[in-house]
Amino acid sequence: MIIGLYQNNPDFGRTEDNVEKAVEDLFRVDADLIVMPELFNTGYQFISRQEVKGLAEKIPSGPTCRSMRDLARQHDSFIVFGMAEKDGDKIYNSAVLMGPGGFIGKYRKTHLFAEEKEIFDPGNTGFHVFDIKMARIGIMICFDWWFPEAARGLALLGADIICHPANLVLPHCQQAMLTRSLENGVFTATANRVGTESRRDGETLTFTGGSQLVDNFGCVMARLDTDNVGIITEEIDVRKARDKKITARNDLFRDRRPEFYAVLVQKP
Repeated sequence: MIIGLYQNNPDFGRTEDNVEKAVEDLFRVDADLIVMPELFNTGYQFISRQEVKGLAEKIPSGPTCRSMRDLARQHDSFIVFGMAEKDGDKIYNSAVLMGPGGFIGKYRKTHLFAEEKEIFDPGNTGFHVFDIKMARIGIMICFDWWFPEAARGLALLGADIICHPANLVLPHCQQAMLTRSLENGVFTATANRVGTESRRDGETLTFTGGSQLVDNFGCVMARLDTDNVGIITEEIDVRKARDKKITARNDLFRDRRPEFYAVLVQKP
């Protein structure tokens, strides 16, 4: 299957324009699965919860989901994209999986980063894997990468590919995702953004780009640069993610000893 990664630079708050630009950019992309950044349609640096409420949309009935649904249908492809979700009085930093037949599922960000804790409600979906026939898809969002339990949990649930919409501002993630792929034997697809936002007094965020596809042995298959909007596509063999052998005598999952891992789920 062919995976595409989209790296954008949205104009903050111009949701309709950002979606229109993404559809225009992606219309020519031939890929079975496309991964887009976190909050691709709104921008990232909200200054209040009230502001994000004005830009958040319902999933899957909102205009962004409808546009992505149409794109997925026209291209007979699957698309993972990040957006702010409105659900009653709750606001979530979410990612949506859309397919040729429409809405498949969503994930709400588990680990909120910095000021996100003032803006969004903590995600409550937990981690799930979606079977799209050609592959099993897991989703995590940006700062989730810092917690190895997220990727491990998705891998244990059977994910072949971890789709990772992101708006990264710290310098560590791209390198760390090589380890996430290696230690779980999965492909990881991180779609980041570029540009800067300076909407809070004295705080400028610079997004690091470097969107990348990493194979099941932790090798970078394709990576975009740190400054420019762009799209990359790469073909993968999903079956490689289902072979968890490390050596002739070692298996990544069968060699685990969960009876000694209780500390991993205890609060410090």
